[in-house]
Amino acid sequence: MNQKPKQKFKLKWIFLFVFSVAILTIGFFLFQKQFIPFVEEEEEFKKKVQIVDENSKERPFAIMINNISVARPYHSGLQDAYLVYEMIVEGGITRYLAFFQEQVTSQIGPIRSARPYYLDYVMENDAYFVHWGFSEEAKSDIKKYSIQNINGLYQDQYFWKDRSLPVATEHTAFSSIDKLSHGINELKYRLKRKQDFLFSYSADPISFLDQENVQIANEVSIPYSKGTITNYVYHAEEGKYYQFVNGIPHIDFVTKEQYKVKNIIVYQVKNNTIDQYGRQSLNNIGEFLGYYITNGEAIPIRIQKKSRESQTIYSDMNGKKIELNDGNTWIHIEPENQELKIIE
Repeated sequence: MNQKPKQKFKLKWIFLFVFSVAILTIGFFLFQKQFIPFVEEEEEFKKKVQIVDENSKERPFAIMINNISVARPYHSGLQDAYLVYEMIVEGGITRYLAFFQEQVTSQIGPIRSARPYYLDYVMENDAYFVHWGFSEEAKSDIKKYSIQNINGLYQDQYFWKDRSLPVATEHTAFSSIDKLSHGINELKYRLKRKQDFLFSYSADPISFLDQENVQIANEVSIPYSKGTITNYVYHAEEGKYYQFVNGIPHIDFVTKEQYKVKNIIVYQVKNNTIDQYGRQSLNNIGEFLGYYITNGEAIPIRIQKKSRESQTIYSDMNGKKIELNDGNTWIHIEPENQELKIIE
């Protein structure tokens, strides 16, 4: 007679146990379905490369930047360039070729005239070329290679000159991404790149543990001539190199902040004077040795460029293409026989 209530009591607890397990199972399933993908997506976002959109096919602007001493205080916008080349021109000075990818930079310059070997790096990055004037050889090559360009000599509506600056007028030309974007649309230039970015980037810090001959690189000195030396000092707390020219901090005219660089590549090529104005040629086609410098360390690398149009290949000494840390890159193509210094 007393067993029926006990059986009912047992059944009640069994039912509650099964019901609780079912609720927990459904809850866990919903957690997996909704919350975990969100966490994974958030983690994926955190690890995404920031310096460029690696899925984008937009073409960059490659802009010739004046680097004569009187123009240097007015450098503007270089902090937004994902890639910059520095090469020698006449008189022992250098010019920069700065690449901007999907930026909104409001002032870039001062913009100067073209030299032929800069075109090699315009072509290998499939960029629009922005300049104000050119040497005769550069003029001929722009036509020969069908380089889509915006030239301030003929298309000054996409530039302005800041007449308030206390320098000669040739050092006062500037532009903006907005003006240049209008230019490529009005000129009906091709909008999509035909090739991949020159480099691949790592969202996680790159390790040199598998590399030989790793050097500590807290300071770097890259001379182009007696009058033009690019210097870097590493700031470990930021993981970036502060840039100097001739020992003086390299400051942006607009932001008033010193330029900082994540990746530095440097190598030497032979240069020759080709005319009475001191203009140069560079023997930049072939194979070279250089260094990749980042996060306070340097490794030796091999550089290979097979033709003017082809992309330069940068490899470690094991033959593997190098991957860069997420951040901006300056490539210094230095004259031969200059004394590059990498200092611990």
